[in-house]
Amino acid sequence: MVAKSVNVTVVDGYGEESGTMDNAVLMEIEKLRRASMASLREKFREVFQEEARTRHRGHLFRRIAWRLQALAEGDLSERARGRANEIAQDADLRMIAPRDFFSVGGEQVETTGGNRPKDRRLPLPGAMLSRKWKGRTILVEVLVKGFRYENQQYTSLSAIAVAVTGTRWNGLAFFGLTWTTGGERKHAKK
Repeated sequence: MVAKSVNVTVVDGYGEESGTMDNAVLMEIEKLRRASMASLREKFREVFQEEARTRHRGHLFRRIAWRLQALAEGDLSERARGRANEIAQDADLRMIAPRDFFSVGGEQVETTGGNRPKDRRLPLPGAMLSRKWKGRTILVEVLVKGFRYENQQYTSLSAIAVAVTGTRWNGLAFFGLTWTTGGERKHAKK
């Protein structure tokens, strides 16, 4: 079989690339599209001589396809590699997407912060916390902003603990929502 060069357009969901690619490389890449995860990891090990550190199928596919093309067509020049390294070291990394990043068909999509409390120790809004205190069962509903106890809204669990006991308490500790450094839940004394 004689390997031919063919003009191709590769579309991977991140844009298009046009150019001339060796037919054998193109066939290999097409085979990768249908490969199992185990096959992709094996191929990664073959072309990079190291274990894949990810199980993200799309990422593995793109890395292997890039490497196969680089081996067949030639890698970046030292000058290009050096410039890319300069840019990468000089760039400020963005940790949060810009406001206009989320759009569909050119139209802005409204995003919400979600209703997850800022403190990860708290359950989601709508959950009920219960605690037995001196023969009484204390029930508290978690709200989006605050808590409800006996049809009264409170801004913190500590305020509820004070209302129940008459003394100052850490609200998280009172309702058993604190954890030890070993990862075990601390239980409030009853």
